[in-house]
Amino acid sequence: MTELPNALLLARIQFAFTISFHFLFPAITIGLASYLAVLEGLWLKTGRAEYMDLFRYWIKIFALVFGMGVVSGIVMSYQFGTNWAAFADRAGPIIGPPMAYEVLTAFFLEAGFLGVMLFGMNRVGKGLHFMATLMVAIGTFISAFWILSVNSWMQTPAGYAMNAEGQFIPAGSWLHIIFNPSFPYRLVHTVSAAYLTTAFIVAGVGAWHLLRNRENGHSRIMFSMGMWMAAIVAPIQIGLGDLHGLNTLEHQPVKIMAMEGHYQSHPEGAPLILFGLPNAAENRVDYAIEIPKLSSLILKHDLNAPLAGLDTMPVENRPPVAIVFWAFRIMVGLGFLMAGIGMLSLYARVRGTLYTWKPLHRFALMMAPSGLLAVLAGWVTTEVGRQPWTVYGLMRTAESASPLAAPALAASLAAFVVVYFVVFGAGVLYILKLMAKPPQAHETAPPNIPVRSAGITPGPALKPDFIQHN
Repeated sequence: MTELPNALLLARIQFAFTISFHFLFPAITIGLASYLAVLEGLWLKTGRAEYMDLFRYWIKIFALVFGMGVVSGIVMSYQFGTNWAAFADRAGPIIGPPMAYEVLTAFFLEAGFLGVMLFGMNRVGKGLHFMATLMVAIGTFISAFWILSVNSWMQTPAGYAMNAEGQFIPAGSWLHIIFNPSFPYRLVHTVSAAYLTTAFIVAGVGAWHLLRNRENGHSRIMFSMGMWMAAIVAPIQIGLGDLHGLNTLEHQPVKIMAMEGHYQSHPEGAPLILFGLPNAAENRVDYAIEIPKLSSLILKHDLNAPLAGLDTMPVENRPPVAIVFWAFRIMVGLGFLMAGIGMLSLYARVRGTLYTWKPLHRFALMMAPSGLLAVLAGWVTTEVGRQPWTVYGLMRTAESASPLAAPALAASLAAFVVVYFVVFGAGVLYILKLMAKPPQAHETAPPNIPVRSAGITPGPALKPDFIQHN
């Protein structure tokens, strides 16, 4: 009979599985909410019907993704109480208030204006509707602000003290906790990644429809807007990633050692290992393809700057190197591909072939999910690279878990896998079905009001003949 993994590993797998699903939805809604605000703003400014058609096309997809993001996020909250109760008890005084502010500020803002945005197009003025769209977009950003502040504090804890019960408690100003050392870098890098994720999905849908009808004006707008984002934001994102890496080297050097595959210290300049197979048993990277001293140049802007390796750290304080090493390369590789297609699109604009160059459209279609893959790879790099700590350098992951039995965790993990693939799989298939249809002139919007609300059927939603016969 096959033996189950230990309870800690199962709890980690369950958290990784559920948060991976959840992370994909906000990565789309943050960017898509802003994209909708831009479309509506352009419609108000120019009066071009194509912008409103695209607004109505994407708002249906936004509503579905937003709903799945909320549902998958609720599960995360429960896991703090079930699988990670020790962490919730000790870190609760620090992470609890920002999580509550996320609900009070971001979620209330989104929920308050989402109904107006979805159903109010013909029931409120144009200005008020545009303000509702802006508020939803701002709400998604505020949500990212609080969540990333909490996550960054776990990576680079600051502004805390320990009480007699071993709990982390605020010490001094809350600003030190909220704006901890890695937060600004993590915020701009993650939000930019969300905008790029949406841009490549929009461009991919535009490319799909251009391959079938290059004269479709709606598809041209989508593709053009997505490619502008790729050309402008992708290179900026590479620069932001470099700054984030320098901050990580300062505060989490072990994570950088794992990302770079530096098992050994390099006192006279470290090479950049492009590819290879990390070998934890032998403390080396097998079949390494490397460029001498380039790692020192990138990380310390000096070819001969010394870089410490994992040999300076106890084995029990090292993260799983192979996972971090490869996740980092997937993220970086996708980032350079994004910048590359952005440059290609500029070349096509100059040549006047942006809407007719099929290889570019096929490339863009292939890259449509690249943002989602990149944010997942980035998340793996960040979170696995933090191991074996939940609160970096202060609280180990093994100390954070609830005292649960492995069979119970295995059963709940299996249930999550089945339910997630059925429920969210159905949602994703429906979204793909919506994307497969090209935007049309006079695109239909969501209904003005829900058919049923709070158990009461609003009279205006009923057909007159239904009322007469009942």
